[in-house]
Amino acid sequence: MHSDIAKAWFDRGEKYTWTPAGDPVKGRSVGIFHVEAGPPDAPLLLLVHGFPTSSIDWYDVIDRLAEHYRVSAFDFPGYGFSDKPNDWPYSLALDAELLIHHVTDVLGASQCRVVAHDRGDSVALLALHQRVTASAGIDIAFEHLVLSNGNIFLPLANLTMFQKLILDPDRAGQVLEVMTPEMLAAGMGSTTFTPQRAADDPTVQGLAATFAHQDGVSVLHDTVQYLRERAEHEVAWLNSLAASDTPTTLIWGICDTVSPPRVAAHIWEQYLRSKPGSNELSYIPGANHYLQNDRPDAFVDALLCSFQRQGPSDPGPIAPFGDAAVRIDHSASALPDPTSVLTP
Repeated sequence: MHSDIAKAWFDRGEKYTWTPAGDPVKGRSVGIFHVEAGPPDAPLLLLVHGFPTSSIDWYDVIDRLAEHYRVSAFDFPGYGFSDKPNDWPYSLALDAELLIHHVTDVLGASQCRVVAHDRGDSVALLALHQRVTASAGIDIAFEHLVLSNGNIFLPLANLTMFQKLILDPDRAGQVLEVMTPEMLAAGMGSTTFTPQRAADDPTVQGLAATFAHQDGVSVLHDTVQYLRERAEHEVAWLNSLAASDTPTTLIWGICDTVSPPRVAAHIWEQYLRSKPGSNELSYIPGANHYLQNDRPDAFVDALLCSFQRQGPSDPGPIAPFGDAAVRIDHSASALPDPTSVLTP
């Protein structure tokens, strides 16, 4: 393992065996890697990673969050240091089942805050949808949901050519045959971080090490199929989000070109601005897709402010420095009458 970050992350974690309840796996099991931090009696904060990365995405923020919360981060099958069988039925549905299992059976909790990123947004939204519609017997209280830089409304996303090629069953093989973990990580370093990161950057090297574990490149065609699942169900999941009273926060890095800020703006206006509960939209200047790595302090500040808020807050920077996260809006049942804003 040629990465100090990957080795440090691996060394502080452990694995358990998970056997899904659903028929598609035919009773098979996989090993699930996870990292725990913070006081075990503190409120639970679950960190949910995206595609094609893993829980190592949270390396730069987990310890500061652990000053306030019991923090748990895990790798879905096919990612990071979890098992990556070539014949596993990878899906958002199975991963939502794993999320619930991890909280209830592994951690012994019945409520949690969820911070999700990228593909993890979709897993979290599906789990919330199942709770709202009572379709999977979920008995977890989602105390707060944070969604960050994910393509959760595909018509406004900018999928990369690489994503489209490995999604295609006729072309994925040719692409992945020549792809190496180092190439994948270097490509991400040059496109999804601000400023760009070279191949010898420690975070990029950490990504390469996790991609190399159990030949993660070989399952990319299977794991990226979540986009088809997302396309089929995303409106239903977003409607359930809008109907829920779970406080919801969008925190977005504004330099992202793959999951651009217009995705967050659309979700806010169509589904969150007037939803029940206390909801907010914040942007982080100078942060790209991996905002938790580009601007870890600003990301944590935005998280803590969103968890600690009590009712509406005025928009503006959340801290007195120029590149702080910016609170853009807070939800309300309706916009005020225009003349009311003129009254002292």
